[in-house]
Amino acid sequence: MTQASATLRAARRQHDREIVALAVPAFGALVAEPLFVMADSAIVGHLGTAQLAGLAVASALLTTAVSIFVFLAYATTAGVARRVGAGELQGAIRQGMDGIWLALLLGAAVIAVVLPTAPTLVELFGASDTATPYATTYLRISALGIPAMLVVLAATGVLRGLQDTKTPLYVAIAGFIANAALNVGLVYGADLGIAGSAWGTVIAQVGMAAVYLAVVVRGARRHGASLRPHAAGIRASAQAGAPLLVRTLSLRAILMIATAVAARLGDADIAAHQIILSLWSLLAFALDAIAIAGQAIIGRCLGAEDVQGARDACRRMVEWGIAVGTALGLLVVITRPVFLALFTNDSVVKDTALPALVIVAVSQPICGVVFVLDGVLMGAGDGPYLAWAMLLTLAVFTPVALLVPVLGGGLTAVWGAMTLMMTVRMLTLWVRTRSGRWLVTGATR
Repeated sequence: MTQASATLRAARRQHDREIVALAVPAFGALVAEPLFVMADSAIVGHLGTAQLAGLAVASALLTTAVSIFVFLAYATTAGVARRVGAGELQGAIRQGMDGIWLALLLGAAVIAVVLPTAPTLVELFGASDTATPYATTYLRISALGIPAMLVVLAATGVLRGLQDTKTPLYVAIAGFIANAALNVGLVYGADLGIAGSAWGTVIAQVGMAAVYLAVVVRGARRHGASLRPHAAGIRASAQAGAPLLVRTLSLRAILMIATAVAARLGDADIAAHQIILSLWSLLAFALDAIAIAGQAIIGRCLGAEDVQGARDACRRMVEWGIAVGTALGLLVVITRPVFLALFTNDSVVKDTALPALVIVAVSQPICGVVFVLDGVLMGAGDGPYLAWAMLLTLAVFTPVALLVPVLGGGLTAVWGAMTLMMTVRMLTLWVRTRSGRWLVTGATR
């Protein structure tokens, strides 16, 4: 073995150790929200198909209301990691606190919009008359937990930027257990039906936010960072997140269009879509765990002006994304009959979902590359490019998805359109990373 090859192997092992150390705990934190939805789906699904269809519409709306502000986590991770790499720890925590204050303000604004407009939002999704009341009930109650969800996003970003993904893992595990227990107790024990599921999730989210705040506040005091809101810092956090907001709105629009198309295919199709979307979200977050490691590592490397380290980490994480995506795809194919039985006893829903799950399985290696490169560019603070790339992807996906009810193909065609969407994303992200224009160094971009 030559000296050069030995050095390369040693560098790869170092990257592998760091990726695993950050990604494995990050996975637990990332899957908290889809696991909440999956637990709700499993519990509500046995109440009936109409209830599950209502949950499908409401959870899509609720997830959209929260996920459009995912920049609270991603932009904060990148900004904090850069300052950590540059040796500015107090400034890193101060930047994180500004993100948390922004989360509280945004959460209050979302509640003010969602509560009075819940029936209209559900109607826009084309839910059936039987599913609409359940969707409205779930959406209105769950909206009360949105500020807590946004605080969780921002505080998680602070800890990731500090290279700490273990604390979010512990909080996520506790939150999931609490959510499942509360849902079972309130839905069946208290006989509250779908409303009990919504209240259980709200209570669990508030508890998670309280724990995160305690951890971040303790860290801020230890390093002498101010806890008070600063208008300039909050504005800076909002400006850094604006391109990522556009990117996320485009992605959420894609998911909402897919759900709206599935809803118009019938209750069995939208119920099957809800089950598949829950699984797809779980798989996506599993792959995104590698991207979270990438955000922290890339941000730190660029803050420390280590361009070659950033390039090497990016290359290795792409290899991880492909390998993990392939493994997840095989797992979906093998376990799909058992998986569906956990969520529904309706044979029509199962038959509708089975072929679409094959499409999901085949697309997982592509998803692996997409989520990793997305995380790398977020860690580099390359938000404007991500925004334009997702707008292009939305423009390609929309006409294809809207043609499904016209041309036929059912739910399988809907998920074929989703695979096309991920392929377009992969190509746009690959072009950018190959260009090297994302490699901007320094404590701030």
